[in-house]
Amino acid sequence: QLACLSPTQLACPLDLGCHSVIALCTKKMPSAVARPEIVKKRTKKFGRHHGGRFLRMGLSWRRPRGIDSRVRRRYRGAPKTPKIGYGSDNKTKHLDPAGFYRFLVKNKEELEVLLMHNRQFAAEIAHSVGAKARKEIVERAAQLNIKVTNGAARLRKEENE
Repeated sequence: QLACLSPTQLACPLDLGCHSVIALCTKKMPSAVARPEIVKKRTKKFGRHHGGRFLRMGLSWRRPRGIDSRVRRRYRGAPKTPKIGYGSDNKTKHLDPAGFYRFLVKNKEELEVLLMHNRQFAAEIAHSVGAKARKEIVERAAQLNIKVTNGAARLRKEENE
């Protein structure tokens, strides 16, 4: 899994004939397939009208249904409501900022599915997986060259240091 470049494969930036460079060995990490830039039409969450005014009302979006509601009637200056036009581009929908789609993994055997798709999908270990199985999944993913989004979660403090 190491990519080693010989001195003859290295190009000298100044072209001074400096091919006596020691061979470089670097661990290859999967990089995402080139995709268009992710553009979000709105990054701010839609809040419930008067959600911050009363403790009994949550902040998560609920459609206003009152007969006199200025938000429902879309008055100028009233808070915006969610519409289909705020949706993401289909080419970049569900992509993380690194350019990977996420694939939920519950055991190390499920990593085999991603073997041929390691530049398109990244593994995300399920919440219910314990520390011992998590460690096995992370080790197997490193062997298969698969990116794990939450690989550092639930590590013991002794192993971390």
